[in-house]
Amino acid sequence: MLVFSVIASALAPGLALLTYFYLKDRYDQEPLHMVIKVFMLGVLVVFPVMILQRGMILWLGDNPVVNSLFVSAGVEEFLKWFVMYHVIFNHTEFDEPYDGILYAVAISLGFATVENLLYAWYSQAAFGPMFLRALLPVSGHAMFGVIMGYYMGHARFTEGKRRRFFLVLSLFLPWMWHGLYDLILNLLTHTWVWFIVPLMVLLWYGGMGKISRANNRSPFRFIKREEEVNT
Repeated sequence: MLVFSVIASALAPGLALLTYFYLKDRYDQEPLHMVIKVFMLGVLVVFPVMILQRGMILWLGDNPVVNSLFVSAGVEEFLKWFVMYHVIFNHTEFDEPYDGILYAVAISLGFATVENLLYAWYSQAAFGPMFLRALLPVSGHAMFGVIMGYYMGHARFTEGKRRRFFLVLSLFLPWMWHGLYDLILNLLTHTWVWFIVPLMVLLWYGGMGKISRANNRSPFRFIKREEEVNT
């Protein structure tokens, strides 16, 4: 019974957030099997991330700034971006800007869910710490995914130099925000909550705006409106 409780508490935040973002697709919802597939790719990303991070710590040492910006945020965001670009970017199902957000969030939440499960299993975490992780690390990964996917969606429907510019932003900005998040936790060991909470509020506020703007750029919004008028 205890094992089931630990697994359920670790899985619930990621699955709940994934459902939320799936339902936010206003005009042309993605095939559920594709979303699950991308979520599972995020699960698999955990293993190369762990190997690379272990190697980088042995090579670069245990400096908190280096660990925050490069070992943690850099490796995690780059590998999620790499999967997103090579598996999803040119996929036929990526046919509106919001799809970038949904798939990037799915990758991020797949990663965050395994991370959460490992934490719960090895630390035998109680309800309080798991609830805090749902509000912070899992939610944070979702927001980094929103940022990545928003600019990936821009790039998907842009040509030339602007496409490359948006692709760079889709990697650099989530890396920057993730790095800032980790820096706060690693450097401000006693006062981190006073900085993390405003940061999360800012990320969610900005994320909701990006979701709205991505949906408003959907080529299917006119079809949807015509159907509403005809009915």
